[in-house]
Amino acid sequence: MSGFDRYLHTIIEQGSAEAHQDGSATIEAQHLLLAIAAQPEPTLESAGLDHRTIRDALEREFEHSLAAAGVSRATFDLPRPTRNPQPPTQLGASAKLALERLARSHRKKDLRPGHLLLGILQAQAGTVPRALALAGVDRADLTARVLRTLPDAGE
Repeated sequence: MSGFDRYLHTIIEQGSAEAHQDGSATIEAQHLLLAIAAQPEPTLESAGLDHRTIRDALEREFEHSLAAAGVSRATFDLPRPTRNPQPPTQLGASAKLALERLARSHRKKDLRPGHLLLGILQAQAGTVPRALALAGVDRADLTARVLRTLPDAGE
């Protein structure tokens, strides 16, 4: 197993734990992002993003999405999500798309942890882009920061 394969396996396992905590039936891109942020990730840290700030941004995105549907979280005492007894093992659509983006762009032997982060950041729509926008994160700048850390940045 390559170094990247071990990294990806670790992130998916941690993403599964994040999804389980959220009561999600699948592992989505936001869970992978939380898993990445739970480890030392200098590029995220340099942008002021750690696990807590990303979790807070995702909470704001959830509240914003509820408000768009005419539901105020403050008005309703929403129950905690029901958790399955076991953490999810299936990747959801957003996580699959992130992995497809990195697989299409790079040869497997060239993959580094930053490529997974790129695959997540390059989503044009979805929970992660909305959460980062609500948090005031410049995704283009963050993407450029990640690219500068990769050995193939000049290609």
